[in-house]
Amino acid sequence: MGHKRILGKTRDFITGREITDTDDERYRQKLAHFLVEEKGYARDDIEVKRKLEMTIENERVLSMVDFVVKVHGKSFIVIRYGPGSLVTRERPALAAARVLESHQIPLTVVTNGEEAEILDTTSGEVIATGLGSIPEKSTAIEQLKNTELHRPSQKQREAEKRILSAYDWLEHSLECDNDWCSEEE
Repeated sequence: MGHKRILGKTRDFITGREITDTDDERYRQKLAHFLVEEKGYARDDIEVKRKLEMTIENERVLSMVDFVVKVHGKSFIVIRYGPGSLVTRERPALAAARVLESHQIPLTVVTNGEEAEILDTTSGEVIATGLGSIPEKSTAIEQLKNTELHRPSQKQREAEKRILSAYDWLEHSLECDNDWCSEEE
């Protein structure tokens, strides 16, 4: 934490915005290219660095997911990137997928840029592994037709927000970068 290697500036593949180039950002950009070029999603289907502002015990807490992939305008996949072990990323990613929208986002992906786990957001179970297991857009369209969009209770949402904020605080408590500390959009 707090040891990012800054490599200069680069252009975000999805938004076209100029961003700080880091080793982690290179993995994110590789994943963005993969979603568009290999999985068939349009750039407009992908929301980048989606922020989630929460209030917990009267304190403002900020969290973020790297990508939200939409199908016919509905959020269908949450993707969180982080270096290292995937299992340590599962719980906060699931929490984010459960509170980011009014409904649970059906699929959660955790990745370190090389490996990936695809999780069923409702059960929390790993249903597939590997970046290649991320559904193509055509498959996602079919899956969405047969997927009930669960709406968690307010009590469940509050519990998930606490989990997400605790994990994110631990992960980012020693670092400050443009994604986590900036008020800019």
